[in-house]
Amino acid sequence: MSTVETKPGMGVLARRTFREQIVEALRGSIISGELAPGTPIVESDMARTFGVSRGPLREALGDLIKEGLLVTIPYTGTHVVDLSLDEVNEIFSLRTELEIFAFRQLWEKRDAAYFEELNRRHDRLLASIAEGDDESSIVDELALHSHVYEACGHSLLLGVWNGMRGKLQLYWAAHHRAHGRRGPLPEGHARYVALAQGTDLDLMISEIRDHMVRGFSRTEAFLRERDQLKQGQ
Repeated sequence: MSTVETKPGMGVLARRTFREQIVEALRGSIISGELAPGTPIVESDMARTFGVSRGPLREALGDLIKEGLLVTIPYTGTHVVDLSLDEVNEIFSLRTELEIFAFRQLWEKRDAAYFEELNRRHDRLLASIAEGDDESSIVDELALHSHVYEACGHSLLLGVWNGMRGKLQLYWAAHHRAHGRRGPLPEGHARYVALAQGTDLDLMISEIRDHMVRGFSRTEAFLRERDQLKQGQ
């Protein structure tokens, strides 16, 4: 099988790429806004767009539903998730407490392997930012923050976090658009990563609270304006 990669975005895919490349392409289109919130997903149209049968397409749609980027409503169909202002406020408050709890569970269990993987994920995020690749930077930022949940050994907590992944990606996409940039600031996670390898848990907790709130008010205003425009249509 060829290993030729395709760039995320809508377009015909070779049959040999199947499910993973369909997921990547649709995820990129959702995060970029090419597939806007609320857009219906019609299987027959998507199959023609990608040049695939409905089998791998349905598998890919199932993955994106689990990821939280698509939702299926009985008698209505499948569509792109729309992130409301209320949901953003809920994500903001819940995520802060979840991440603090995750670090409390992990703190005494951190080891060299944890630090190595943390730095690897941070380096990957910095590379995506340097390339100006907004979709990849969102995926890589999610991977960076996922690390503490994966490493802390709390399966229920990890399940809750995984259930938020899709909405977090949509939030970060809105956050970047609100601030007029592609991806987070290069220095945005430097202190977070440094303190996650330090010895002071209280400082880490303080950084988590500060990290979550940075730029939140502008993103909130951006989404409020978007909702007002929708209501005026």
